[in-house]
Amino acid sequence: MRSVMWGVLVGLSAWLPAAAQPFAFAEATIDNLQARMAAGALTARELTAAYLARIEELDNAGPKLNAIIELNPDALAIADRLDAERKMGRVRGPLHGIPVLIKDNIATSDKMDTTAGSLALVGLKPPRDAYLVTRLREAGAVLLGKTNLSEWANFRGERSVSGWSGRGGQTRNPYVLDRNPSGSSSGSAVAVSANLCVVAIGTETNGSIISPSTVCGVVGFKPTVGLVSRTGVIPIAATFDTAGPIARTVRDAALVLAALAGVDERDAVTQNLPADLPRKLALPLPAGALNGARVGVIRHPSARRDPDAGMAVGLDVLRAAGAEIIDVGELPGPASAGTARIDVMLYEMKAGINAYLAELGPAASMQSLADVIKFNDERWAQEQPLFGQQYFTRAQAKGPLTEPAYLEAREKCWRVARGEGIDALMDTHRLDALVGGGAGVAAMAGYPSVIVPFGVGSPLPTGFLFYGRAWSEVKLLALAADFEARTRARREPTFLPSAETK
Repeated sequence: MRSVMWGVLVGLSAWLPAAAQPFAFAEATIDNLQARMAAGALTARELTAAYLARIEELDNAGPKLNAIIELNPDALAIADRLDAERKMGRVRGPLHGIPVLIKDNIATSDKMDTTAGSLALVGLKPPRDAYLVTRLREAGAVLLGKTNLSEWANFRGERSVSGWSGRGGQTRNPYVLDRNPSGSSSGSAVAVSANLCVVAIGTETNGSIISPSTVCGVVGFKPTVGLVSRTGVIPIAATFDTAGPIARTVRDAALVLAALAGVDERDAVTQNLPADLPRKLALPLPAGALNGARVGVIRHPSARRDPDAGMAVGLDVLRAAGAEIIDVGELPGPASAGTARIDVMLYEMKAGINAYLAELGPAASMQSLADVIKFNDERWAQEQPLFGQQYFTRAQAKGPLTEPAYLEAREKCWRVARGEGIDALMDTHRLDALVGGGAGVAAMAGYPSVIVPFGVGSPLPTGFLFYGRAWSEVKLLALAADFEARTRARREPTFLPSAETK
């Protein structure tokens, strides 16, 4: 990931935080909003209109966060229909009337485009909603719009700029506008942090929910691969890909995750979803979950590295809450797999993108990854002014998913991350969760992880990460919620033009 002062981040000096008007729904939670709507003090239309105005104030004007790539022209009409349902006594659940933003690599069959930030896909309409979008609609969410992202989910060029896409331009970190928002779910994390929506959906292959949530001061949850269907999500690698919620509280993340979870006949891996897990995700999170929990701490492999002061403070919080802290040594990380993880991503990207484009029909201008590569080369100034498409060209050179090289690489990833990694440590030490340096290995394993805001660093927020074995979402959410309740570290961004002005 590249953190630079980009040439595109110019003209930041004019806007100061004091220019923003107080926002009536700042830091609002799903439960709070539902209570107000149930009491008749708020409608979904009023709420949706307020967020649209907020987007105009902060995303299009003001600090110009550039988190939103497109607004849904039907958002207010959807809110009106949901208000009518509520008046008739039908409330679909906790997300009824709640404005949600989704990442622009998640397909919708409405008036919005689905492009992964690429100009190559503008105007190419998916034949149907992504399955997770169907779940959101059925849950009563108001699809407010789509968020900008690192183009093609940050796996197009080897020196990509996080938060930049050819279609959407550069997304800005809401805490310090000239700092990197991280990626690839940049716009989703920025939008939630800046209160441009209640919650948002991101996607992750390798840190793309956890990383932007960390530096944007929000909660990000990367679920077990198979909990949320990937059907209709523009892919990188089926072995690692998943969508997940980004929210301001752990409780909100849990409620969204409960709505997203479900078996999809078009995504075979969802058949592994435990039948009772969606119901459990929707239950209130228990208080005091850290008391008596066994938490394993990963030791960094380099003895020369200075101790992480933030981690030390976080561990003190865990101990004070009654958790037992166990030093479990080193965890075999992504580096232990050598090139295997990248090889899996290259093989699966070619197969996945070709399959996605085939769904667009024979009349679509983009029929294959090769077509996209050609498009990018022909529009260099628009699509490759900052970085190239080395991953695309390397993926195009790969063979089918039956090749031994691919099968061996995938097996190695799972062996290193699961059998010799997370599962081994948790079994040996009888752990409830792991903390410390594990986002990459959890992603490679396809296992869940959650980041919780944990203070403001220098100058950006930081977070505290919990992760564990497959299908441990309920346990991780409970532990994270207890940590959140004891630290209350989330702070609204102040849109500083530069760190020097802090």
